[in-house]
Amino acid sequence: MIEPYYDVVIVGTGAAGLFTGLSLPKHLRILMITKDDVENSDSYLAQGGICVLRSDEDYDSYFEDTLRAGHYENNREAVRIMIQESPDIIRRLISFGVEFEHRGDELAYTKEGAHSVCRILYHKDVTGQEITGKLISCARKRSNITIAPHTAMADLILQEGRCTGVIVRQEGKAITTVSSKAVFLATGGLGGLFANSTNFRHITGDSLALALRHNIELENIHYIQIHPTTLYSHREGRRFLISESVRGEGAVLLNPAGQRFVDELKPRDVVTEAIRREMDKFHSPYVYLSLAHMPKEQIIHRFPNIYERCLEEGYDLSKDRIPITPAQHYLMGGIRTDSFARTSCGHLFAVGEAGCNGVHGANRLASNSLLESLVFARRGAAYLASCIDSIPHPPAPVFTGLTAYADPEARRREDRELILNEIKRRDEQFYDKWCNDEN
Repeated sequence: MIEPYYDVVIVGTGAAGLFTGLSLPKHLRILMITKDDVENSDSYLAQGGICVLRSDEDYDSYFEDTLRAGHYENNREAVRIMIQESPDIIRRLISFGVEFEHRGDELAYTKEGAHSVCRILYHKDVTGQEITGKLISCARKRSNITIAPHTAMADLILQEGRCTGVIVRQEGKAITTVSSKAVFLATGGLGGLFANSTNFRHITGDSLALALRHNIELENIHYIQIHPTTLYSHREGRRFLISESVRGEGAVLLNPAGQRFVDELKPRDVVTEAIRREMDKFHSPYVYLSLAHMPKEQIIHRFPNIYERCLEEGYDLSKDRIPITPAQHYLMGGIRTDSFARTSCGHLFAVGEAGCNGVHGANRLASNSLLESLVFARRGAAYLASCIDSIPHPPAPVFTGLTAYADPEARRREDRELILNEIKRRDEQFYDKWCNDEN
């Protein structure tokens, strides 16, 4: 049962939200809500891995790789923080029970597109499931953390220029209010607004819509990454990602004529545009990916989940060319935040894909997403911990119009129009190419 007051409310149970909760002091009463099952976050779906600074000698290279992928539009201070804090984040994950692949006694590293060296830790091809699953397990053991699935955030409660809680809608229950000293938005991106996306369908940019409704500052919400390689399928619903780590292990892209047409390890936006050109050239809804150079036993060991999913569609990754097509994948923009995840609204934080501190620039470097989420979630939690005792308990909100939230479908349609219109306003060319259903 959800109570009317908590010290902190966290909206979202992906890696960023969970790490925030686990990084806050244990004496704080924390409510975590998610509008679907606890495990159904995009963090849980992440296949490839998580980046880490392997040594001081790798710093300049890692920094440059991140900036080059981001078209040098990155916030350099945020990049510095992310890279320098990455080893401690990995140590913290291991302390939570996260298991990464090893070669003998040493951690194993792989390489993905736009990386100059191998610096990505992984767990088979289900790294996000391993990390998020262990964080969920740890959060459930914390007596100060209440996790409420199937509970949606209908609105923010704003009083005197600061956030003092949320309005929530629980399945089968009345709409109600929850007061708190601070709120963390960890709601993920906006893939559910797209016809083709690797995201869960329920991840629809809820935090972005509320930011637009309440004049909370946004940053580059038109910077949306289209992943080049998702499994082409006639099935409706979420597109299945073929991880960039498959190309990192040597897979090649072939057009319908069987010709290789691009360096597969270039940044994602470059590879996506090359694929789109070949699809237009051959009037085909897909191109092919081939991993034929790798022995079947090695494929099954390295990519068991991807191998099984391809088999379900009738393709054997060890010998067949796999039809792939681009799909929406990740939001580099979001609610504008500083290096402590603070937004332009007092006591409101945004972490993970919902927030934008500028670390990714205009295009995210592969496997920086999980790392960025964890680094700045922890920083936001540390900042709040340093000052929460001085934050007064919020006054009880007085609402007479909760019935205004009674029609969630109408609200979702309004939110979708708000977000897509803002994307169109900022980048009409991108909107016409990827957001306009008529195209």
